[in-house]
Amino acid sequence: MELNYSEPKIFTGGVDINTWTKLSTKEKKEAMSKHWYVYYSYRNPKTGRLKRQINIKGGANFYKDKKSRYHILSKLRESLEYVLTQGFNPYEDNSSLAEFIEQKLLMDETETKKVITPIEKTIPIVKVEPILTVYPIRKAFNLVYQIKSKTQSVNSHGNFKSRINRFLEWMKKENIDLKKDISIINKKLVIEYLNTVLASSSSRNRNNTRTDISSLFQTLEDNEIIQDNFVKKINILKSTPERNKTYTTTEQEKIFEYLKEHDKVLYLFVLFVSYNYLRPVEVCRLKVGDIDIIDKKLYVRAKNQAVKIKIIPDILLKEIPDLSEIDKDFILFTPDTIGGLWDTIENNKRNYFTKQFKKIKDHFGLGKDYGLYSFRHTFITKLYKEMAKTATPLEVKSKLQLITGHSTMQALELYLRDIDAVLPEDYSKLLK
Repeated sequence: MELNYSEPKIFTGGVDINTWTKLSTKEKKEAMSKHWYVYYSYRNPKTGRLKRQINIKGGANFYKDKKSRYHILSKLRESLEYVLTQGFNPYEDNSSLAEFIEQKLLMDETETKKVITPIEKTIPIVKVEPILTVYPIRKAFNLVYQIKSKTQSVNSHGNFKSRINRFLEWMKKENIDLKKDISIINKKLVIEYLNTVLASSSSRNRNNTRTDISSLFQTLEDNEIIQDNFVKKINILKSTPERNKTYTTTEQEKIFEYLKEHDKVLYLFVLFVSYNYLRPVEVCRLKVGDIDIIDKKLYVRAKNQAVKIKIIPDILLKEIPDLSEIDKDFILFTPDTIGGLWDTIENNKRNYFTKQFKKIKDHFGLGKDYGLYSFRHTFITKLYKEMAKTATPLEVKSKLQLITGHSTMQALELYLRDIDAVLPEDYSKLLK
C-alpha cells in the first residue's frame, strides 16, 4: 500500500551528521550557522502528489552545540513519525501536532483500561510514547527571563518579570499545566487574562501588561520557539494618562522653605529635579562621581540610553555641599545623608523619596495630583515662559530641548502641551 507521507528526516546544515567528527572546524561552524529542522512531505489530496510541509524547528536552533540541537530534533522526528503512523493528516486536522499526540494517547489509555486480559500478566506490553512537549510553558518563560536579564535594566527587568509571573499564577489558577507546550497559549487565552487585569485595575495597567506579554512572545518568536507573536494583534485600549499638576509660585516657595529647614537631603533632591530637570528616578541613580564641580557637569544615567552630560547651573551648584572627601562610588542621595552606601534596588530608592515627600504634601494639604515630578513640570514651565519673552517659539523650543534632554522636538512639544506650559494670551478684546 502506498504511504501518504515520506519518512521524516533532519536537515543538519547540509552535512552528514554521521561524519561530524571528521569535519573541519570551519565546516562545523558553517553547518551550525544554518537553521536545522525536521522535514517531511505529505500527499496532497487534490494532486495526489507528495508535497513538502512546513519545516519543524521546535526551538532547536537556539542551542549552539550540535549535541543539544540534534537531540531535540531527533525527538521531534520520533514524535512526528508516530503521529503520521497514527493517522495525522495536515490537510484535515486543525489541531497542532502536540494536541493530536495528546488526544491520541488519551484514547489509547482509555482503550487499555477497558481491555484487560491474562496475556497482559505474562507478556508485558511495551508502549513507546513520543515526546508530547516541544517546549514547556515554564521552560519557555524562564528562557525569556534569562535573555531579558541581559538586555533590560534591573528596574525594567523586575517590573517585566513581576507582570509575567502574575500571568503564570493566573494560568495555574485556571488549571493550565505549565509543563504543556507553549503553543497552548493562544490569543483568546491572553485576552481573557487581560480582561481580568482590566477589571481589577485600569486600562493603563492592562495595556502595560499587554506590552510585556507581547515582548515575551516576541522574544520566543525571535528564538524560533513559536512561529508568530499573536499578542501584537491584540488591541490597545484608550487610557487617560495620569499627570502631576504644576505648583503655583506660592506653593513652590513655601515647600522649599519648609524642606530647607526640616529635611536637607530631600531639599537637595528636589533641587536636582527642579533646576536640572531630572526625573526622580534619574536623581536616585546619581553617584558622587557623577558630579563634576570644577567643570560644572552632571553625568546622568537615563533608561536604556548612554550616559547623558548636562550642565549644572549656578543656582544649583551653590547648594551642593563639598563632596571632595566622599567616595566617588557612593550613592549621592541616601535616606540619612548626602553621599553614602545604600544597597537596594532602584525602585526602592524612588519609593522611599516618594513616601518622604508625601509627608510634605500632607503638611501642606496637597492631594494626589502633586508629587516630585510636579517640580520638573513647574520649572520647565517657568523657563519656557521666561525665554518666550525675548525669543520666538521655535528658538525657545530649540534651546529648551538642550536643557530638558528630550530626544526630539516633537517629544518636547508634546510634553509642553501635556503640562500646559504654552497658554494663549488674554483674548477678551476679541470677544467685544
